[in-house]
Amino acid sequence: QVKLAESGGGLVQAGGSLRLSCAASEGTFSNYGVGWFRQRLGQARDFVAGINWSGDSTGYAASVKGRFTVSRDNSENVVYLQMNYLEPEDTAVYYCARRRGSGEYSYNLYNYENESWGQGTQVTVSV
Repeated sequence: QVKLAESGGGLVQAGGSLRLSCAASEGTFSNYGVGWFRQRLGQARDFVAGINWSGDSTGYAASVKGRFTVSRDNSENVVYLQMNYLEPEDTAVYYCARRRGSGEYSYNLYNYENESWGQGTQVTVSV
């Protein structure tokens, strides 16, 4: 079992950058895919980015491709989400989760372990 914790959120002006971190407070995820998701107020939780266990395969939602970069450091047991050129539409709570039983990421949040979701980190982008 693994429990993840997100950090690095905050308030930033449009066009700015933030780097989010996803660390394991319990267990490890070095052999698993990891996904980043976000949830805007009153909306469903949507896929943002994913990375496979080794870091050599990544995927992004169309709305963030070219602006966000996901990476990982398995020696430190952490996954990052570098967010550049932030837009007000990026305002949301951001979550990470460990893929269930696979080293690959998935675009479907139901393929991630329920127990691994953290509390999320708030990202607010002002105009």
